[in-house]
Amino acid sequence: MTSSAFWLPSASHISLPLIKNTPGRDARKSYGPWSIEEYKNFWETWWEYGGFVHSFPASQVVEPDLSISQVPRWFPGARLNFAENLLRFRDDKVAIYATGEGQPGISTITYNELYQLVGTLSRALKGRGVQVGHRVVGYLPNCPAAIQAMLATAAIGATWSSTSPDFGVTGVLERFHQIDPSILFSVEAVMYNGKVHDHLAKLTQVVAGLKCLKKVVIVPFVHKKDEIDISGIPNSIFLDDFLREWEGEIEIEFEQVPFHHPLFIMFSSGTTGVPKCMVHSVGGTLVQIAKEHVLHCDLSRKDVFTYYTTTGWMMWNWLVVGLFSGCSLVLYDGSPLLPTPSILWDLVDKLGITVLGSGAKWFGVLEEKGVKPHETHNLSSLRAILSTGSPLPPRSFKYVYRDIKQDIMLGSITGGTDIISCFMGSNPSLPVYEGEIQSRNLAMAVEAWDENGQPVYDQSGELVCTKPFPSMPTDFWNDDGGKKYTKAYFSAYPDTWTHGDYIIINSLTGGITMLGRSDGTLNPNGVRFGSAEIYAIVEQFEEVSDSVCVGQRNKAGEERVVLFLKMQEDEEFNQEFSRRLAQSIRSQLSSRHVPSVMLPVSEIPYTLSGKKVEVAVRQVIQGQVVKNKAALSNPESLNLYVNLPQLQNWYM
Repeated sequence: MTSSAFWLPSASHISLPLIKNTPGRDARKSYGPWSIEEYKNFWETWWEYGGFVHSFPASQVVEPDLSISQVPRWFPGARLNFAENLLRFRDDKVAIYATGEGQPGISTITYNELYQLVGTLSRALKGRGVQVGHRVVGYLPNCPAAIQAMLATAAIGATWSSTSPDFGVTGVLERFHQIDPSILFSVEAVMYNGKVHDHLAKLTQVVAGLKCLKKVVIVPFVHKKDEIDISGIPNSIFLDDFLREWEGEIEIEFEQVPFHHPLFIMFSSGTTGVPKCMVHSVGGTLVQIAKEHVLHCDLSRKDVFTYYTTTGWMMWNWLVVGLFSGCSLVLYDGSPLLPTPSILWDLVDKLGITVLGSGAKWFGVLEEKGVKPHETHNLSSLRAILSTGSPLPPRSFKYVYRDIKQDIMLGSITGGTDIISCFMGSNPSLPVYEGEIQSRNLAMAVEAWDENGQPVYDQSGELVCTKPFPSMPTDFWNDDGGKKYTKAYFSAYPDTWTHGDYIIINSLTGGITMLGRSDGTLNPNGVRFGSAEIYAIVEQFEEVSDSVCVGQRNKAGEERVVLFLKMQEDEEFNQEFSRRLAQSIRSQLSSRHVPSVMLPVSEIPYTLSGKKVEVAVRQVIQGQVVKNKAALSNPESLNLYVNLPQLQNWYM
């Protein structure tokens, strides 16, 4: 049985030739719509309907007769530019509103101004020797300079990657050193949680570890330029000095590149080692995210759109593509709880925000703090709320409709960095049911499979995708023969993308319930990272002999990180050691990486082949049965993790 719908659409918001049928009452019979069965025709129709700017047409929609595991190329022959598509509107409508913690007001940039700013910066990049295919990176907060630098990079056919200032030196270098960037954009400081955090010390160490850098461009963010000393950073220059020679109102020469040309390099969580570098294409990123904005979120020029995110999360890339629809973006940097927990709701009323998104954890925090926007704010402009990063628990659905707004579409969306988009998400033509994502997205052949590779409904299954889609990574950077790529997505089932999540598909509503990761990836508060990042820090402490780091999920769907430590024989686990370890993790990675619980343990489980067994530990602390103990060299060690009082109360 399902709960009654919170929100029912008054009429279909989408009247396009892209939807050929409507869902039936039984998803097992109705799933198989035109966009899935005829996915080539769907993408061709969307390409035409979307009005994407391109200089050469495609010879075909997708390479024929290739399975999803063969990663077929889309729209071969087409040539286009990502930045040109996002800058297709060049009028006086506001493109970007920007503000944040500690900032004196709200700055604005029109579409025409954004075009000119990107033009100047793209000419400056070319003038400094950046060419097609070169990598440019940002170690930046969520601010206009980040968007400008990304668009300027894309305009000249170079490739962009970014991470946020809350990442420590180790976390940044593990990512950026793999891709040899030539230009790095950064800031001198950021404001978070009521404090100014100096960024130059970390930046100096990062620059020292990136030997191919030609220039480090500093964007004054908290302090004025004349208050900032960058003399200790080699090859550094302030942004205005970097631009000076190339200023002027000149038409941008958008480099025309193939559909599959590398646009973004995103990074995996690093579960099993150094983060993998996922290459996402110009065309695939554009048409996929634009589809989600325009068709699934109903974005248009009339909208004001914001997502609370950092540049280190794929939702920043997702947010920026909103410029394609011609809407106004709102960038907010800093804590979403200061100066008050209502700061984002203040912006809704002040700027007329129509679509607001955030990580799922934020809604739980607001409820705990007793924030009831419907009592304190107007919110008349707001028509949709989006949530992702972790499963949105049923109680948060209740909170949104009870304490925020009744007449609103609550879109729980999910996908990932791997596809820089969504497999499932919001649908303005369907009801919202408690605890469920509304539907599988158009042209995404998502199913839940059991251990035998058979589709299942109303029970837990592995999230798989059976047909190709344009936003699949084109490859992994420096992946010898595609071995890492194949292992990541196609090792479980032949010719089927396996995403690493457990889901339940409701046979009656077609809605989806997320159950969490099916591997050892950690995802506390929507911040996805790998245990390997924690191990790299733990191994620096001679007091520790071994460790295992896992996620523990409670019944509300929230996840926290638990770190088990096997100490050396003559070393003691105590509060002082825990404090030093937490501080080291915080400084080298970020505060979000610090485990919620640290516990001593006398033995760590391993497989017969010598691999640490995270999944089994996670299953035990969740009260689940470990089915494959035969694969362990020391299966009795799992008894050490059963019924630990420090973990039981939170789990229950």
